[in-house]
Amino acid sequence: MPAKFLKILFYITAPLLLIVVISMTLLFTYDWNQARPFINRTVSSSIGRDFAVRGDLKIQLISGSQTESGWERYLTTLPILRISADDVQISNPSWSHVGAQMASARRVVVLLKPFALLSKEAIVTELDLDTPLVVLERRADGSNSWSLPDNGPSTWAVQIQRLAFADGNMRYVDYGINLDLHARATSVAGDALAAPDQTKNALTAQQFGLQFILGGTYHHAAISGSGKLGSVLTLENKSTVFPIQADMQIGANKIAFNGVITDPRAPSGINVELTLGGTSLAALYPLTGVLLPETAAYKTRGRLLGQKEHANWNWTYQNFIGTVGASDLAGTLQYVYRLPRPLLRGAVTSNQLRLDDLGPIIGADSNEHKIARGEAPIQPDGKALPVEQFHTAQWGALDADVKFSGKHLIRTHDIPLDNIVTDIHLENKVLSLAPLYFGLAGGDVTSNIVLDGRKPAIDAQIKMAARNLQLRELFPTLQSMKASFGEINGDAALTGHGNSVSAMLASSNGELVATMSQGSVSRYILEAAGLNVANVLFVKMFGDKQVRLNCLVSDFAVNAGVAGVRHFVIDTDDAIVNITGEVDLSRELLNLDVRPNTKGMRIFSLRSPLYAKGSFEHPDVGPYKGPLVLRATAAIALAALSPPAAALASVNLGTTPIIDCPAELNKALRTRSAPKSEPTASPAGRVSNKEIQKSREEK
Repeated sequence: MPAKFLKILFYITAPLLLIVVISMTLLFTYDWNQARPFINRTVSSSIGRDFAVRGDLKIQLISGSQTESGWERYLTTLPILRISADDVQISNPSWSHVGAQMASARRVVVLLKPFALLSKEAIVTELDLDTPLVVLERRADGSNSWSLPDNGPSTWAVQIQRLAFADGNMRYVDYGINLDLHARATSVAGDALAAPDQTKNALTAQQFGLQFILGGTYHHAAISGSGKLGSVLTLENKSTVFPIQADMQIGANKIAFNGVITDPRAPSGINVELTLGGTSLAALYPLTGVLLPETAAYKTRGRLLGQKEHANWNWTYQNFIGTVGASDLAGTLQYVYRLPRPLLRGAVTSNQLRLDDLGPIIGADSNEHKIARGEAPIQPDGKALPVEQFHTAQWGALDADVKFSGKHLIRTHDIPLDNIVTDIHLENKVLSLAPLYFGLAGGDVTSNIVLDGRKPAIDAQIKMAARNLQLRELFPTLQSMKASFGEINGDAALTGHGNSVSAMLASSNGELVATMSQGSVSRYILEAAGLNVANVLFVKMFGDKQVRLNCLVSDFAVNAGVAGVRHFVIDTDDAIVNITGEVDLSRELLNLDVRPNTKGMRIFSLRSPLYAKGSFEHPDVGPYKGPLVLRATAAIALAALSPPAAALASVNLGTTPIIDCPAELNKALRTRSAPKSEPTASPAGRVSNKEIQKSREEK
């Protein structure tokens, strides 16, 4: 029985073995170059464009895996099928404008497992490209040259474990983003350059095997650069890392990175040291899609971490340091993909923040600085308020939640600021700084600002609270104010419409109220305001004494961009000063009258009303000449009759009414407690005492 069974088994298997032997003999002895026309036609028909193997075509059976080195290759005893083809070409679609060929190579070598083919699996252990040329093109409508016709679901599975390539060229043209990038790669002699070592938790990164040179244009800006990368992509293990290093310039932006890509077959992680530099952070928007403000020239360095979740990437620029203008920056920012908009979040700190470097954010930098950034000058001569437009169309690119703090402000215009803290929020094109806190003149100013960019013109609203501003620190360069003291407190609410600071203020409405009590002020300042010539001379000769300041109340109502004085009075032991008039924020004009009334008798007082007129850019402050000339003329006429009589024209008897400071302050406090302005769809919240206290603690 056993002999009969073996005999039957032999009759069954012998023909099969014979077929296998004959097939293998034909496979490796057949001149496959004779089959090239058939192969070319079949592949061309399948992919819908011309495919051609124009050189020698060979198929061999080799032992051991050619993808392993040393003793490891002998552990693999199963045979490997080696297919080599010379001069391989794949054409571009007919609509292409970048040449006839999409891809070509001097030689293509494919190593695959033959027995896996029986189960319709093409397991390519190595794909080796010699001198490849790849030209990829993407049209503005999103269609591209590398997508092949859909011939329905395939019953075959393809797996590529390793990809190796030597010298080659690549070009990528994308009309949607106006990019034309080309790169040339050449082998690094000896493969001697070491790769980065920051991936100790993964497999050891291979050495650099290729060096490349970049060129091209992006939005008509020149691209140039160079770098290095590995020559072999190991695609079998998810922990595989692929080294890459580059240093390039795109227009005014300089970019350098050095690190690794995890799992190159479907990149899931990136870990590189990234250095950025350029004329303005805003110039990064076309490159990154991250909305950043206009700034002075910048340079940063930090670690860029990329993590892929499903089909989307999350990015972290970790522990970066750098400069913007003369200011330093440090922090961490995260770009998180989410719907309906990605989120930018993090914290940025500046230890030395120069005020001039904040100017471009609101368009307040000079035309000279704009020219230095390669931008056309915008600010008209004689215009003080910034006219540069906010580009709200980009505000919908992402949401933001970023905390910014400037610990020490470097002043360039004698503005007594000392620090700044703000929470920046952007959601659905509504930008808010809530709160925005900065130290001013020994006190602090806390604001809630909302800019709603959902309409063609921004709806802007600010609510502000100023607390404990020191009188003498408001005028740090004025010697006569050194000994003055007193605290100013104020509140304001303004609403405006427009896409620049100038337009917002020109259309603004609201209220501004400030008060001060229990202070003192320089007698010289007071006497100069009253033009008491004799006392001014006396003070100059014998010293300046302080005069008690009983109260100050300043109350403005803003309507259609005109800030009118509702009530403005300063009461001291020696004088009362009343101010009337208006400030036109639209035309940037001053029109204020300052009328000092001295208490008691002043000898040689040529007291006359003062004015503050002119433009913001060129203000004109001084005494009204008419009353002063009449008073001086009267003194001269009386002197002709009797010298003692001339003094009568220069004596102020002081009949000024008494000011009830407690009543004035209480009335102003009621307005300060809830200043009003036009409502908006995205209102700014009233500044609370809790916000003020929190901001003080965070500074």
